[in-house]
Amino acid sequence: MMKFWLDAVVICSIAGPLVADHDQCHDEGKCSSESCSGGDFSPVNPFSTLGKKLDELIDLMKAQDLHCNGGQGLKSTPKSCKEIVDTGRSDGDRTYKLDVGGKEIPVYCQVTPLEGCGAGGWTMVMKMDGQKKHFTYDSALWTDLITFNTHGGETGFDAHETKLSTYWKTPFSKICVGMKVGNKLNFQVIDQQATSLHSLIADGKYRATSLGRDKWKNLIGSDASLQRNCNREGFNAQGDRDSNSKARIGITSNNENDCLTNDSRIGFGTAGYPDNNQSCGNVARHGGDNGDKTIPAMGYILVQ
Repeated sequence: MMKFWLDAVVICSIAGPLVADHDQCHDEGKCSSESCSGGDFSPVNPFSTLGKKLDELIDLMKAQDLHCNGGQGLKSTPKSCKEIVDTGRSDGDRTYKLDVGGKEIPVYCQVTPLEGCGAGGWTMVMKMDGQKKHFTYDSALWTDLITFNTHGGETGFDAHETKLSTYWKTPFSKICVGMKVGNKLNFQVIDQQATSLHSLIADGKYRATSLGRDKWKNLIGSDASLQRNCNREGFNAQGDRDSNSKARIGITSNNENDCLTNDSRIGFGTAGYPDNNQSCGNVARHGGDNGDKTIPAMGYILVQ
């Protein structure tokens, strides 16, 4: 309906002047240079008239929008879910169109608060199923600039895995990580500023966080188990031996007083002994504080 109305207004706005000029130039086969060249309504350049009328129409629509809709309808596409909240355009937790790196894409936005992460405005980045191997530590999904199952990024905290371009195109100052075990879903906020999540992970360098082992365990719940020593946490967290437990985001621990042979972890993008196939969740052997555990989780990563 809007397109039809717009077309009708433009045609009506320019048709009269163009027809008048045409009649003026063809009456009795006479045409003066004054009437046929130069000026906004010359048939020599009708597109100048179209451009002018479109500009006038856009100005009119903007004025109408400011009067009737609080000036929101013609605003530019938001770049993040936080911007949607801050500008008063949120309409529940759902998919919104975001401008991600200059391209408009549908992204799930959590606009209401999340216990453990605080106020709403969270942009979906990744979702991973710990029972599948798509997001294990050595997967190319952590290092490349290729999306994965983008339709999964249009839904909330379900079982659909995804990797959106927000992984390498969206800057943030906070990360919200969540794990679902059974029907229980827990979240934890990580205060970390970066140009993108990819910039923190893809180079493989260890970057420490300081949540503490108890907050990592809270993601799993009362069944969580970690060994008591080392407790190396953050991005690209792993022990000194590459074949043992590691996590792209998480914590890895050891029963000995070093970080050489870590046999437990809680995190996202995990791999290494004692379970090289679990990509998200909790694994513990050899002296975990709550016994031996293998607890895969559905993992969620959002940024703000």
